[in-house]
Amino acid sequence: MLVERVMNLEVVGDAYAIASNYLRKTGAISDNIAINNTLHEMIVQMFQRGEFNRIRLANKAIARFEAAALV
Repeated sequence: MLVERVMNLEVVGDAYAIASNYLRKTGAISDNIAINNTLHEMIVQMFQRGEFNRIRLANKAIARFEAAALV
């Protein structure tokens, strides 16, 4: 059970790191160290719905984040 939780944290953490790095480089989010809660929540929600691939999570989160910024 503990190993599963650690692996879940790794997947979410890696997806967040990938997405936030990209969004910082494009200027979509600020370049500070603080966690962007909106981006984090998007990733957690998708993970809870069954998406476990960190690259796919990051890409979907980037797309949703950018789409939400246009609204």
